[in-house]
Amino acid sequence: MKRYLFLLTTVWGIIMNVSAQKDGRIRVDEDIFLIPLGDSVYIHETWHETAHTGRFSSNGMIVIRNGEAVMIDTPMDNDKTERMTKYVNEQLGARVALFVAGHFHDDNIGGLEYLHRIGVKSIALDLTVEACRERGLPVPMQAFTDSLHFQFNGEHLVCRFFGPGHSFDNITVWLPQRKILFGGCLIRSADARGLGNLSDAVVEEWDTTVGKILEAYPDVGVVVPGHGEWGGKELLTHTMELVRRHGN
Repeated sequence: MKRYLFLLTTVWGIIMNVSAQKDGRIRVDEDIFLIPLGDSVYIHETWHETAHTGRFSSNGMIVIRNGEAVMIDTPMDNDKTERMTKYVNEQLGARVALFVAGHFHDDNIGGLEYLHRIGVKSIALDLTVEACRERGLPVPMQAFTDSLHFQFNGEHLVCRFFGPGHSFDNITVWLPQRKILFGGCLIRSADARGLGNLSDAVVEEWDTTVGKILEAYPDVGVVVPGHGEWGGKELLTHTMELVRRHGN
């Protein structure tokens, strides 16, 4: 019986791995997947489970250039962040050198302690740095106000605070060379029917904030939300509509 269960588990693991490869996801392990968006640009999708919510996923991004990587948001804990970081290093040949925090929640900075431990530099909006410090959380090393433009081994990244929404400190990260926008939890996926966690939300300003993003990046091609499947510009208008419905 034990041998049968072992074989069944092994076969199921192989089936899941093949399925992940077919739909574009690279299976790191049972909780972590990488979704290619282009040349060495990935969404990292990690799965978590709590008694309150059950099993759910959250998104971040990995951008690899010349053997180094930028990680945008971490998984929710140090363990998954370590597993993903080691995979990127050992299987993709890139050392995570820089981390960008989308805001202060645990699905953004839950693995920051581990990243600091291995010498990764970290940056965040000044409001995020302040929030982390006040709450006794790991504190990003470098703060910026409103926006930050930088080059990472030839890749241009723009971190920008358009205003509050999901949280008072949520930023976006824009890759202008690729027309890819990481919206994080500020942006809802196409199948979302509500606004999600509102514990730190500023709902009355949320749709205005997303409207500013639409104006700033009218040619956006890919939009990555904090949870769920990526899409295009329609995720921005969908989010604005959800906010307006919430207020009625």
